Amino acid sequence: YGNNSALDTILGISREKTECALGQHPPSVSYCKAEQDNLLVHQPDEPENPKVLRVAIIGAPNAGKSTLSNKLLGRKVFPVSKKVHTTRCNARGVITEEDTQLIILDTPGLISHTKAKRYLSQFLVLVDVSERWTQNRLSPQVLQCLSQFPQIPSILVMNKVDLLKRKALLLDLVTELTEGVVNGKKLKVKSMSKIHSDSTRNNPLQSIQTCLSENTSKQSGYLQDASEVQRGSSSDTSCNMRASNSNHMLEGTEKVQIANHQVSRDLKNKKGWPHFQEIFMLAAINGEAVETLKKYLLMQAKPGRWEYHSRVLTSQSPQEICDDIIRGKLLDYLPQEVPYTVLQKTEMWEEGPSGELIILQNLLVPKETHVKMLIGVGGQLISKIAQEAGEDLMNIFLCDIRLKLCVKLKK
Repeated sequence: YGNNSALDTILGISREKTECALGQHPPSVSYCKAEQDNLLVHQPDEPENPKVLRVAIIGAPNAGKSTLSNKLLGRKVFPVSKKVHTTRCNARGVITEEDTQLIILDTPGLISHTKAKRYLSQFLVLVDVSERWTQNRLSPQVLQCLSQFPQIPSILVMNKVDLLKRKALLLDLVTELTEGVVNGKKLKVKSMSKIHSDSTRNNPLQSIQTCLSENTSKQSGYLQDASEVQRGSSSDTSCNMRASNSNHMLEGTEKVQIANHQVSRDLKNKKGWPHFQEIFMLAAINGEAVETLKKYLLMQAKPGRWEYHSRVLTSQSPQEICDDIIRGKLLDYLPQEVPYTVLQKTEMWEEGPSGELIILQNLLVPKETHVKMLIGVGGQLISKIAQEAGEDLMNIFLCDIRLKLCVKLKK
């Protein structure tokens, strides 16, 4: 903490703007499937001494995994919505900077494959601290995943801290989510709920920083900010992962199997994980802290072969990206179970006379009432969905988009 403190940003303290937001400009994705496919199988243009880090972002549904992935990548390549099951497959995002390649797995909720230990380099556990009922505990599935692969280093990212009304709860949440232990060291954090002085109630920031000061003066690796990340963190507990081939891809749909059933029973009474190496705090409305997180991840990379060419941003095909972006809009604008019944079918995908991408997609629904619901009064809803999806696709493909959505009754 200090002049460049993450807490300053979280709690609304004015600060100088960073020189550059989220690093260099990310590459675009080609809307030509053949070109994207060719790039994915192209020999990586790695330097002489390449480094790589494979990160799985895990957390409860709607914790903000896809949003964080998009912010790290610099483009919205993964679908985002407030409803569950927005992410349907284990897509990969790729960040390449200088000699380092960072591969991000935007998982559909959780990872559950025994080959993870041979592929992954890092777990990033995301917790939405603005969610009242789950803010102080990791989900059983996340704990089960971490327990299955304790040899894989993990960090805790507390998301949407700016939406937390009582900032004084932050230290209590840190203690509960980490069981009071970070990077192998016990935290000496005084609970804010036990501080009753008037000065504390009037100025929670000062008290939080005081508590952190007392702790970090004796221990390192508690809260990462822009100044601390320059020093990096200890690599003694890091695992030297070997690069594996495509047969080691994680299968998100497979169920977790734990041989020792006693482990599962023990996890029922567990709320936190005492083996996190670092803690990060992110604000929902401010992306500055994401750059700090990104720098930290890049610094954790180990010597290893790149998997992708430096111009690759995602492992998805352009059509998959398009389908997911539209589906995310349907999930946002349609009520309850309706969006889950929509079948998407692309009828046209071609380049127009002026270089624009022309897309025609049919949305097939099972009921007449759903047709009217999706079209909206005077066609306003379907037009809004097409406009917003088109803008997102324009940002991904970096070309003009003409997107037309037709709603039809499924026969």
